[in-house]
Amino acid sequence: MKDLGKVSVTWITVGKEVETQRLDNFLVKTLKGVPKSRIYRMVQGGEARVNSRRVEPGYRLQAGDKIRIPPVRTASPAKVSAPSAKALQFAPLIQILLEDDGLLVVDKPAGIAVHGGSGISWGVIELLRAQRPAADFLELVHRLDRDTSGILLLAKKRSVLTVLHRQLREGEVDKRYWVLVQGHWSGGKKVVEAPLHKYVTASGERRVSVHAEGRPCRTVFRPLRRWRGCALLEAELGTGRTHQIRVHLNHLGHPIAGDGKYGDFAWNRELAKQGLGRMFLHAKSMTFCHPQTGIETKVEAPLPEELEVFLTALLPIASPKVKTGVH
Repeated sequence: MKDLGKVSVTWITVGKEVETQRLDNFLVKTLKGVPKSRIYRMVQGGEARVNSRRVEPGYRLQAGDKIRIPPVRTASPAKVSAPSAKALQFAPLIQILLEDDGLLVVDKPAGIAVHGGSGISWGVIELLRAQRPAADFLELVHRLDRDTSGILLLAKKRSVLTVLHRQLREGEVDKRYWVLVQGHWSGGKKVVEAPLHKYVTASGERRVSVHAEGRPCRTVFRPLRRWRGCALLEAELGTGRTHQIRVHLNHLGHPIAGDGKYGDFAWNRELAKQGLGRMFLHAKSMTFCHPQTGIETKVEAPLPEELEVFLTALLPIASPKVKTGVH
């Protein structure tokens, strides 16, 4: 492959080792140091093409695809490298929920990114690879926002990664989150099918909004417990769009506690005074068919202690009539 640091068009032929990977993710890994916002503009503007055709950033690569990469400078390489000894001190915070010869499931703490890049020198994947220097293969199956805690799947074999990606695309993976939201949640279950559109702000920040021309999107919300002014919900993802839960809840008028991007900033400041120092969004459970055994597998991550403590502080003002089984 040509030196991507030079200002020239580059052509890459996709091999089997990256088959089914998203185009945007492939370009992020390939174009070290190029901001994600630039990569999205590159794809959406037709500068980067596959087989001479325009495609979406989420296009799944196939072996033999020919990717055109436009002239782009990588003079400021992404500072992603092996984690330092200081960074490795965070590794014990990543609890292993399940591990076998093909799969690794961990409980990601809030505040740690899933991977390095865009000003972040390391993430969960770099820490785990550093802990397993002899591992031939270790890749993220999906992603979580930096401020979201909970279940994160990683594949230890390419075949496992491919199967789990297919299950995710076809909606065969059951993903449940727990989330604390603002306001009085009236009624019970609510199904939101508002389409979502990704865009990049003038400052280069990736954002998502409800838009009629956005991608189809479905989230099911069920109340678990309610208090005056807030409610604990279970969110079931029918699709896996960027910031889906956060934007759907904001669309309903129920922003997430501690959400610094889409939330109620004044409310967040009050919550911080009460001890909530993070976004209250936790990937609680995931159920899927194990790619190697074919057995239905369910993993659960307990609610982090700091969130349990915060909920306990809310108990004195809880209404006994609406408690629904959170113990």
